[in-house]
Amino acid sequence: MKRRAALLPVLALALVLAVLAAGCSLGGEEKSEERASNVAQKAPEVSENVPEDEPVAQVAAQVSPSVVQVNVQAVQETPFGPQEGQGVGSGVIYRSDGYIITNNHVVAPPGSSPSEEVNIAFADGSTERGEVVGRDPSTEIAVVRVNRDDLPAARFREGSDLLVGQLAVAIGSPSGFQSTVTSGVISGLNREVPAEYTGGRQDQALVDLIQTDAPISPGNSGGALVDRDGEVVGVNVAYLPPETRAESIGFAIPSDTAISVADQLIENGRVSSPFLGIRNADLTPEIAEQFGLSDQTGVIVVEVEPGGPAADAGLRREDVITALDSTGIESSGDLLGALRDYRPGDTVTLTVLRGGSGAEETVEVELGERPQQ
Repeated sequence: MKRRAALLPVLALALVLAVLAAGCSLGGEEKSEERASNVAQKAPEVSENVPEDEPVAQVAAQVSPSVVQVNVQAVQETPFGPQEGQGVGSGVIYRSDGYIITNNHVVAPPGSSPSEEVNIAFADGSTERGEVVGRDPSTEIAVVRVNRDDLPAARFREGSDLLVGQLAVAIGSPSGFQSTVTSGVISGLNREVPAEYTGGRQDQALVDLIQTDAPISPGNSGGALVDRDGEVVGVNVAYLPPETRAESIGFAIPSDTAISVADQLIENGRVSSPFLGIRNADLTPEIAEQFGLSDQTGVIVVEVEPGGPAADAGLRREDVITALDSTGIESSGDLLGALRDYRPGDTVTLTVLRGGSGAEETVEVELGERPQQ
C-alpha cells in the first residue's frame, strides 16, 4: 500500500544527498533542420520598460518567460514502505516545440523511482502535463516534453569563453517561489564538488561545473544561470548548504554540456558517453609515499574492469594517470571532465606512472561506451 508523504526534497542538489524520442523517424538532415528551426538563435530583445542601468532586471525580463516550474509526483522508498510524495524543481525551455531542460534529480529524486507524474507551470500562469523524454544521471541533465509548439525558447550560449567575475543571474523556483531572480558573479570555472560532500566518492555528474555566488536554493535545480546578454550559460544543479560552513557557493552545468546531452536525449532517448573501464581514486600524498611516487597528484587505478577498454590497452591496478592527451589530471573530477570532450570510439593517450616502478609511460586507449544506468 502506498502512503502519501510530505514534500519530497527535490533539491538544488542540496548535496544533502551526501552531506546531503519522440516517435518520429526523421533522417539526420531533417532532424538538424527541425532543431535549428525550434531553438532560439538569439536572446530576446531587451524590454524598453526596464532602465538601461538595471542589468539584472533586464536579464530577468528577457529570460523569465523561458523558465518553468517542474512539479513532480514520485514514489519514495522509506523505512515505512513506499510513499507517494511531491516535489518541485525548475526547468528552461530549450526548444519552442515543447522541449524543456531540467535536472535528472528533479524528475528522478534521490531515493525514489522516476516520477510518476510531471506537470510544468509556465511563467504566464498556464500549466501542461509533461513527459520525460530521457535523462542522463552521469551529467544530471534530463529533458521533459509538453504538447506545445509555441514556447518562448531561451537562447543557450555556445562556447566556453566565460570570464570569472562576470555577471550571473539565476532564475528558478526555490521552495516553489516561481520566477525568483537572484544575482551574483561567475566565481569559478571547471569546478568539481569535492568527494567529501558526496559520500566519499567523486560524483561523476558534479564535475566541470560553473561556480557562482548567485544564491541557489532547493527548487532552483534545473533553472537558468544567465549572462548579461540574456543567454543561458548554465543549468543550476547544486549548492553547498549551510552545514558545510560554506556561503554562497552554487554550481551550474555549462550550457555546452546541456545542449549536447539534450540533443542526444531528444534524438535517441539516451546518451552515448565514453568509458575507460576503471575504478579510480584521487592520489594523496600518503598514497604517493606508500608507493614511492614522486608525483603527489593524479588518479590512481583501484580496479580495472576485465575486458574493458583500459584492460585491453594494458592499464593496470595501481597505475597513476597524470594526463589525458594534453590535459593534466590531478583528480578524479579532472579525469571525468576531460572525458566529456570525447565520444565512444575515440582514441586517447594516457600518461601514467606505472604501479610498482613509478616509471612514466604513455598508453593509448580506445574509449568504449558507458553502460546505461
